[in-house]
Amino acid sequence: MEEVGSFFSGMKHVRHFTPSLFLSLVHVCLVQANYAPYFFDNGARSTNGNMALLSLSEDTPVGTHVYTLNGTDPEGDPVTYDLTYEAGSRRYFSVDKNLGNVTLIQELDREKEDEIEVIVSISDGLSTVSEKVRILVMDANDESPEFINTPYIVEVPENTPSSSSIFKIEAIDKDTGSGGSITYFLQNIHANKFTIDRHSGVLRIKTGVTLDYEKSRTHFVVVVAKDGGGKLRGDNKVFSATTTVTINVEDVQDTPPMFIGTPYYGYVYEDTLAGSEVLTVVALDGDRGKPNSIHYCIVNGSEGSFEISNTTGAISVIKSPNQLKKEVYELKVKASEISQEGDTSDHVFAMVVIRVVDLNNHPPTFYGENGPQNRFELTMYEHPPEGEILRGLKITVNDSDQGANAKFNLRLVGPGGIFRVVPQTVLNEAQVTIIVENSAAIDYESSKVLTFKLLAIEVNTPEKFSSTADVVIHLLDTNDNVPKFSSDYYIARIPENSPGGSNVVAVTATDPDSGLWGEIKYSIYGTGADLFLIHPSTGIIYTQPWAVLDAEVNSKYNFYVKAEDTDGKYSLAEVFITVLDVNDHSPEFNENIQEKTMIIGSPVKIEAIDQDAEEPNNIVDYSIMQADPANVFDIDQSTGEIKLKSYIRSLDIIHNITKNKDCIWSLVVQAKDRGSPSFSTTAVLKIDITEETLHKGPMAAFLMQTKDNPMKALGVLAGVMGIMVLITIMISTAMFWRNKRSNKVMPVRRIIKKRQMPPSRTVRMEWLKFKRPSNAAEKFVIEEEVKSLHNENSNNNIQVVPVPPASPLPPPPPRPGSQERCPRVAGANCVWLPHSQACNQATEEQMSRQHPQCPRVRAQNEI
Repeated sequence: MEEVGSFFSGMKHVRHFTPSLFLSLVHVCLVQANYAPYFFDNGARSTNGNMALLSLSEDTPVGTHVYTLNGTDPEGDPVTYDLTYEAGSRRYFSVDKNLGNVTLIQELDREKEDEIEVIVSISDGLSTVSEKVRILVMDANDESPEFINTPYIVEVPENTPSSSSIFKIEAIDKDTGSGGSITYFLQNIHANKFTIDRHSGVLRIKTGVTLDYEKSRTHFVVVVAKDGGGKLRGDNKVFSATTTVTINVEDVQDTPPMFIGTPYYGYVYEDTLAGSEVLTVVALDGDRGKPNSIHYCIVNGSEGSFEISNTTGAISVIKSPNQLKKEVYELKVKASEISQEGDTSDHVFAMVVIRVVDLNNHPPTFYGENGPQNRFELTMYEHPPEGEILRGLKITVNDSDQGANAKFNLRLVGPGGIFRVVPQTVLNEAQVTIIVENSAAIDYESSKVLTFKLLAIEVNTPEKFSSTADVVIHLLDTNDNVPKFSSDYYIARIPENSPGGSNVVAVTATDPDSGLWGEIKYSIYGTGADLFLIHPSTGIIYTQPWAVLDAEVNSKYNFYVKAEDTDGKYSLAEVFITVLDVNDHSPEFNENIQEKTMIIGSPVKIEAIDQDAEEPNNIVDYSIMQADPANVFDIDQSTGEIKLKSYIRSLDIIHNITKNKDCIWSLVVQAKDRGSPSFSTTAVLKIDITEETLHKGPMAAFLMQTKDNPMKALGVLAGVMGIMVLITIMISTAMFWRNKRSNKVMPVRRIIKKRQMPPSRTVRMEWLKFKRPSNAAEKFVIEEEVKSLHNENSNNNIQVVPVPPASPLPPPPPRPGSQERCPRVAGANCVWLPHSQACNQATEEQMSRQHPQCPRVRAQNEI
């Protein structure tokens, strides 16, 4: 502008500077000035503007319209929009460059990226304005709790006091708020010895409960972590996770040692050599987890004739038999535990009776409670604890000889590795003890009866006298098996038209236990089990008597089936049921009678919807059932598009085909699905055929849309006329007050008489009479002097140029939406020129030269 001022100051000395040249220079300067466009700032919660302070939930579906960019240009030029991202950033949004509609194109994840930076820009073609905005990603409850530092294995001493905390379980949830809060609880809380703090996850021993290594060495605790719930895609979701804590009970020295195989009897024969072993006593630490070593010693009764090994418990005679003064010796033997530190702790005593004999004339003999016996029977439950003694067997073995003649070995003959006999070496007489070695092999389902032979055979005698006894163990069943399904999951299909009570699938589970423990009861549960029942004993799953299956509503059902024995042991299997679609819906049109307008060269489309769930039941084919004449229309079988035959390119050809001059046709169209059996629906379609208008514009489109609704057109036209009257009154009032306040004498303005123009109302009323012109295209020929002010997306930036204050008289009232532009050609194909001020204020000479088609110039020329 400084250059323009310098130019004008330099021209003050030019006498012949014409006004025409001055106005041209002003016009050039105004055209060259360009202002940058800008965004509207509509606040934090607005859905349109510059996208600032926008926040989106991370569960927003891809394809959602999330925002509308909105701005304007000071000169009223159309603007375009764009989104750009910094290098390396992911593109989450796309934008419609003309409308500004922003669409989400990639899934959001707050846990990975909680803020998105986007550069939004607006351009008028010459200038571009860019702004960096930050979009906040809000949390949704889409994450499940997750246990950390798994697996959980805890070692707990058996003497830990009740209510003591033994472990802390920790789970995390990446969500925020209630969805990220976690509470803990235990499954089967009444069946175990532990509790958990629901907030901290601290695992404790129940109050009043103690652990016992000798009874149970391992406990398994199932812990559930559940979040506080939250919204996910409009629904409230709660997620949980489970883990198993293995608690190993550590043995503590709280049980004294014990002798096994008591009472002890030993014999010294007259030919026994000094230093020979008489018998061995055996003691075990009652704490089997970490047993201490045993130290043996003879307290009294030896009288210097016998000694015992401190580590093995073997008792030996240290004198020759002829030096023994007594026939019977009673030794008191002490067994003491030696701790890891070498200290002596608990101890126990046993009496050992030793007889002095000298002949080998008796074989080993087995005795029961009532005398000699060669068959022993016992009834016991399966799977006894390992190390347990079969206390129901009262067996004594005796060899009446003395010394080495009475020494024999004991062993069990039969399935190996199940039991162990103690003692294995006997001198003269001993109580036979059978100890469990393999609990798993003592299984009722494998063998109901275990049979062994107990063999006693002399060791050091030439005769090798021996004897046997049968040991028969009858097993009793326990509930040691869990019902097991034949499959982990079952898949079934059922037609949707199946009546209530129809069988779906049969599940099968087996339990090898006997009696009531082997009886199985079936049940189902889960969110998808509402429409189904199961027979508790046969396992047949069938639909509820009242159930109505509908593949269009829900075609997939998923639930769990449970097989449980009478003791509460159970297993689960999953059932998947698919509802098969049946062709039970006909295609449906929106209306039985439809009216459509067809422009020659453009097709019209009909559409019918089939509510069936699957193909081919919901695939619709279209056909024309009836048309008169039948050679005018073609229909696309798949899409339903109806178009004229290829040889029909104008209304004149149609008029030659039929005498129906109004060009309204009635067709009977059919929509038919591809199901079996097939269903179809017909509808009447009325088509009004016309040629495309030569004048395209908003008014022509509006008239085409409302030609079947005259009241809508009448209302819009009345509104336009009211706006015109209101603008005229406002401008006249403003000019009146302006002239009243001014004391200057107004110059006389030459009145230019305009040519009479037909009132616009006549044009509108003629249209409202629905008089059909001879040429169908004439219906849409209008003067495009009225343009719509409607701005659907607020992106067209229409501004009304204010009335210039320099004009002495009020200008003629502007037509609504015309933006005060001068028509260069009246009537059809009107070309609009900007700058109405130049049209009103320029001289007639300038107007005649520059705007020969302006109405004011035309009126002057006519005068």
